[in-house]
Amino acid sequence: MEQDTREELREEPRYVRARIGNACDSCKSRKVKCDGATPCTFCVRRRMAHSCNYSPQKRRNVNPQGRRPPPSERIASQTTPGSDATPADAIRTPTTVARRDEEPQRHHDQSTEEETEVPREARLLRDAQGKLVFIGDCAPLSFYQSVRQLVITRVDSSAFANQTSQLSVLENIGKTTSQGRNGMPPYVNTPLVLQSVEQYLNATASLVDLFNRDTLVEEIAKWAAGRQRRGPVSIVNYLILAIGAQETDSSLSQVFFEYAREQTLTSLSGDPGISTVQASILITLYMLRSSQMNGAFVFFGLGVRIAYSIGVHRTEVNARFGLEMGSQRDKLWKSLRIVDLYLSTLMGRPPATSDVDCTVAYRKFDDAGNEVFDILNASAQVMLIMEAVVVEVYSRRKISLAVTEGISAQLRQWSHRWLPHVKALLDPTTHDTATVGGACQVLASYYYAVMLASRPFLVYELCLRLSPETVSDHTNRSPAATGRSKLADACIDAANLMVDVTADLINNNFLTYRMPLLVSWLFASSLVVGLGVMGGFGRLEKRANQSVEALEHFATNDVHAMQYSQIARSLLSTAVQYLDRKEANERLERTASSNHIFGLMPKDGQQATPSGIRARDSSADGASRSQQTSRPDLSLTAFQDLPIPASNGADTPSRDFFETWSQMPDFSMFDGLMDGTREWTEQDWSTLNLFPLLDDGGQIDLS
Repeated sequence: MEQDTREELREEPRYVRARIGNACDSCKSRKVKCDGATPCTFCVRRRMAHSCNYSPQKRRNVNPQGRRPPPSERIASQTTPGSDATPADAIRTPTTVARRDEEPQRHHDQSTEEETEVPREARLLRDAQGKLVFIGDCAPLSFYQSVRQLVITRVDSSAFANQTSQLSVLENIGKTTSQGRNGMPPYVNTPLVLQSVEQYLNATASLVDLFNRDTLVEEIAKWAAGRQRRGPVSIVNYLILAIGAQETDSSLSQVFFEYAREQTLTSLSGDPGISTVQASILITLYMLRSSQMNGAFVFFGLGVRIAYSIGVHRTEVNARFGLEMGSQRDKLWKSLRIVDLYLSTLMGRPPATSDVDCTVAYRKFDDAGNEVFDILNASAQVMLIMEAVVVEVYSRRKISLAVTEGISAQLRQWSHRWLPHVKALLDPTTHDTATVGGACQVLASYYYAVMLASRPFLVYELCLRLSPETVSDHTNRSPAATGRSKLADACIDAANLMVDVTADLINNNFLTYRMPLLVSWLFASSLVVGLGVMGGFGRLEKRANQSVEALEHFATNDVHAMQYSQIARSLLSTAVQYLDRKEANERLERTASSNHIFGLMPKDGQQATPSGIRARDSSADGASRSQQTSRPDLSLTAFQDLPIPASNGADTPSRDFFETWSQMPDFSMFDGLMDGTREWTEQDWSTLNLFPLLDDGGQIDLS
């Protein structure tokens, strides 16, 4: 017995894994283990103890059916007899979601009822060279394809013109030059430096912050005046000048770019460093501004791997290089994240960067612990929210009001923290062009994040409004506001706000002609506004025209914007024509109802005369004419069974009706109606007597 006891004591205690009920928001977003402390160990190590917050857990919706039906059954249930959509169309478009939600067997709780499926919009598209390129669910081009499919099947089969049907704008064929391919550095004209650097700062504001803006002009001018044209620094300088010269001298810009790109690819086999990462970002921006989206996406991935290899994603590593260099490396990582998340959302593809092992903070605090506004941090934070929307909504194919509430809380927090500061930067009287343009792009990204989160609800509501049952019902009753309809309105409101800001800055000549981020988000806004016009969400034709004009402004040097403007204009034209046809049909139905009462239109087979009365025989005597005048032919009216009052004379129609009134009627019942001094209820209107003269015993003499 003692031996057994001693053996038990010698046994090592088994390790029991500690489990916590809830992890902090930071650990949840990065999918790392959290110890449940306040603040947790992970946030303390990352120097983000101030942002360690715990959100209450939300209970997951349980499927009452016990299991999810297989895809074949789901497709079969989505396709109903007599429907115009095929099973393939049911996968691409969310129109069948409305039909499923209308089924009587769905009597779940409100949270399940307000759940909306996000359709799989991903597809393979051909670029200008005919190559197939993948475009994901959240991309604006995928949204356009879904809009096009919906409009063609529900509104007009010939809605979009042929030149806008196929998306050949996915990859523009870049120009090539014969200069600079001999390996010799191109000549740099020193007076060109100042203008090119200024244009570069205008183009990259709020997107990247790679250099010291105060000394950048001086450093490049000094480099241009010297003779050293090789090395990593020269590659970066050539790319800066190439981006800056895109607006003024595209040929010279192409020469600088080709030389710098070749030198960058050559340096990859050596010892890449900070300059190599900077060069890859600049090459990506140049290709985006040249309408080469897919090439920019591919080349950017090389720079991300190099950045990971030198550790710019860890702030403790960056701090070893000193205060100034450490801050520059932190900004380099933030710039990588912003460009990467923009490319990821634009193309609908997974991002190349991640915050799982990242310790760089996207906030800046002063000595008193107050957060300091920084345009780069604000841009990075709104891009992170956009990444959460893509992960939580478009990757999981479903969105509910609970998920939307979590996303909207982040957007409200960002708006409360940064929106007043960003809007203040839009004032052109107190800020330069670079600051105004950068603030416009950050604001557009915020509005697009709102649109991205609420877009499935807009499509859902539009499918309901364009369904055959709804179109055939012309009662024009406003449906009760639901969670889905409110989110659909929010999507349209965000698009309208983006159009307003962009159009105002374009009218004041504060936006350049090459802004790929703004063009992409503006294209999505034009589609949303066009759908709002078509769905009867308000009088949005003016905003739709403004979005088209804004895209045409950028179309001067952007081939993507040119085709986007054609698509938006075609959608607007289709929407207006659809509303005209709908209004004409409703007018015909109202006219038919009026005709049933008053006989305003002749019956089929009858020929109407201008007077609406049977033609009289010119040989008839005066008595016959008098009788026909006093008793018109009632065969064309709807009152054949009503008694006809006797006439007191042939001159009755010529009498003045109002001359027979002994006194004017009392209109005191309308007191306070128009001046706003009285609140009129529905009961007041129902009991309002419009004929007080008859109630008071007054007589109207018709003789």
